[in-house]
Amino acid sequence: MGSIIIRNKTKNPMTDKHFLLRSGRPSALVVSAFIVALLAGLPVASVGFNLFLGGTTETWAHLASTVLPDYVLNSLALCAGVGVGVAIVGVATAWLTAMHDFPGRRIFEWALVLPLAVPAYVMAYVYTDFLQFVGPVQTALRDFFEWRRGDYYFPDIRTLPGAMLMFIFVLYPYVYLLARTAFLERAGGVLEASRTLGIGPWRAFFTVSLPLARPAIAAGVALALMETLADYGTVAYFAVNTFTTGIYRAWFSLGDRVASAQLAAILLGFVLLLVVVERITRGRARYHNTSTRHRPPPGRLKGGAGLLALLACLLPLCLGFLLPALLLLRMALGEGDAQFGERFVILARNSFTLAGLTSVIAVGLAVLLAYSARLSATWLAKGLNRLVGLGYAVPGTVIAVGVLIPVTRLDNWLAGQWQTWFGFNPGLLLTGGIAALIYAYLVRFLAVALQTVEASLSKITPSMDDAARSLGLGQGDTLRRVHVPILRGSLFTASLLVFVDVMKELPATLVMRPFNFDTLATQAYVLASDERLTEASTAALAIVVVGLLPLIALSRQISRTRK
Repeated sequence: MGSIIIRNKTKNPMTDKHFLLRSGRPSALVVSAFIVALLAGLPVASVGFNLFLGGTTETWAHLASTVLPDYVLNSLALCAGVGVGVAIVGVATAWLTAMHDFPGRRIFEWALVLPLAVPAYVMAYVYTDFLQFVGPVQTALRDFFEWRRGDYYFPDIRTLPGAMLMFIFVLYPYVYLLARTAFLERAGGVLEASRTLGIGPWRAFFTVSLPLARPAIAAGVALALMETLADYGTVAYFAVNTFTTGIYRAWFSLGDRVASAQLAAILLGFVLLLVVVERITRGRARYHNTSTRHRPPPGRLKGGAGLLALLACLLPLCLGFLLPALLLLRMALGEGDAQFGERFVILARNSFTLAGLTSVIAVGLAVLLAYSARLSATWLAKGLNRLVGLGYAVPGTVIAVGVLIPVTRLDNWLAGQWQTWFGFNPGLLLTGGIAALIYAYLVRFLAVALQTVEASLSKITPSMDDAARSLGLGQGDTLRRVHVPILRGSLFTASLLVFVDVMKELPATLVMRPFNFDTLATQAYVLASDERLTEASTAALAIVVVGLLPLIALSRQISRTRK
């Protein structure tokens, strides 16, 4: 039976210009969102401003003539290796679990996302301990073959190729998730049509499925490379000189603000170039979803083919999650430093305080930005939200430098004014505490909460706003009494995602944490840098356990999707 839909041609009072503007002035909600967006973009602007204003220094000349070529080459090589690796692993596992049936497929569908819970720097610590000369692997080889030092060759994991492997097995789920969705949603009817034309499975994959999934694959690879460029712990521990290590050294070891800002600007240029390349790779292609009713049933792989498919999915899962998690658990329970006591409680309290405050503030600001864009429905509001979204693509070291430069000046000005007004110096009010650090976290991860809130807010029909307006509710009351109860689940999800991201964040925390203020992430890094790997296991294991929380929810969602 058909139905007739009568559309109301009257203006929506919730998006009417006269409702948003009072006496020719923007509403307080729109103004607040504008200020939040500007504050979120300030650190990036600060980096660029100091790049052009500060000129050059002797430090920059020294870096340019000595280590800068290594920074460029290592960063490019790292991106190339990681990009190819995550594309191969992610696409292969996505294709197998989406389009074929084999033993263990239903488990692999959700389990293959679990490596996202393991930060790359934690992976680096675990495998270094596992593969070093006195580690279990080499010890077992020497005992079995009765070898001594010099009788055999074993590759060193703490190299550039080793860093590539760490990133590949941690970050491939970005490609896996997006590619699998693309295969399931876009390939069904087209694949069925290709089979009727006599096209075989391999040819159909390269000529039909892979081109259709190209935008999703490009987006996944771009996300993985952004995380690679933003990493500090792995490359610093493996002694691979990249821009992130250079920024940290220029700021702390050399104390040169201008040089660190210039390095940060170059790294930011790398990220922007990556975004542009991803857009070009995606092209102007637009693919519409085909009905899942026409999705062909997964092809059954039997015998050797099924075994190979199982191994192809099991290998990245074992190397990216199962083995590191088991090794961390063994070290923490058997050989750890027993820091599950008072010291561990202090570290956990600091981490949970930072993550909790940031997640609550981020969700509140995300609701403000998303609701303001919904009300105004102008290009300015959407543009401001896109500006906020750029923060997630900016590495933590760049944001830390961009925050410290203006905030340090503000701190010094406030201290001087306080001295004039009250006769004593209060010290650094912002950078001396956690305020500046939380600000950096918000700039970095506000986009995560904003995307989640925007996606859920778009599902609320305008008729609900109209009904609330007809009952005499204003903007604030409509948000509080109508939208927030509907968004409660999405708000919790957004806060959880931000919470986990802050728990894992290392570069910004290392640069900006107050004196004698350590978190689980910084503790793991400091102990691992001192070659106290087993002692670092307790903090690293706690980070992994917390990182599993959103992945469990994601895995349950994947398991409920139509097979």
